[in-house]
Amino acid sequence: MIHIKSMITINANTKISALLREDPAALEAIISIAPKFTKLRNPLLRKLMASRTTIRMASKIGGVTPEAFFAKLEPLGFSIDKAEAPEEAGSHTPMPDFMKNISPENVLELDVRPILNEGKDPFNLILGKVKALESGQTLKIINDFEPIPLILLLEKQGFKVYSEMDDGNTYHTWFFKADASSIPDTTVKGNDDDFEACVKKYEGRTTTIDVRHLEMPLPMLTILDELDKLPEGQALYVDHKRIPVFLLPELEERKFEYRAKEISEGNVKLFIFKP
Repeated sequence: MIHIKSMITINANTKISALLREDPAALEAIISIAPKFTKLRNPLLRKLMASRTTIRMASKIGGVTPEAFFAKLEPLGFSIDKAEAPEEAGSHTPMPDFMKNISPENVLELDVRPILNEGKDPFNLILGKVKALESGQTLKIINDFEPIPLILLLEKQGFKVYSEMDDGNTYHTWFFKADASSIPDTTVKGNDDDFEACVKKYEGRTTTIDVRHLEMPLPMLTILDELDKLPEGQALYVDHKRIPVFLLPELEERKFEYRAKEISEGNVKLFIFKP
């Protein structure tokens, strides 16, 4: 069936979010282009990526050409600008001043992909590198995805951050320690001594979610999304694989309390509530 309702003109610089706003049917059309795009079915990941990604950038991620997008989108009624669109200067976050001034000897590089591929959590290693930074030094993290939780955590501690996609599969993220930067406090506050008492107190007023099956950074984003929707006087019970250390400062800033209980390796219970 040919749709004719959508008549905007698109090119390689068109954002994925613009396509989805114009015609929701574009979602399944895009997903059919390459297996990597199936992750767009997750609404949180879609919200995170669609507003930041152009057709050109998505093509690199999927290992296809912009023409593959055009072939799927034209039958929906999108008008295609056939001329080669030069890459817009604004399609990437402008490079901040600190990136222009860093020197290789002041950069500590850490590739966390091998750690994640083994199913391990690189947090302690990352935090060790962060603590080792001296004023004026930069930590460069190499990963398969943009480390949103780490960015949120360190930006609030005064670190300057810049992230870019090196190719379709690799993100490089730089964390610059300015003079005023401090090491984040990631001590787990709260304990499991009164875990069951807290759960009982909110009996009948608790939403339960399981994020153990989700790939990073979706567990943290999913929890924050659920907390945004949580009615007043209700609590959130989370089944998690680990204590989400990046999340804890965010909870405190939002005035939430929490209790964490480690049942076994890969099985952690997290109970979040407002007093």
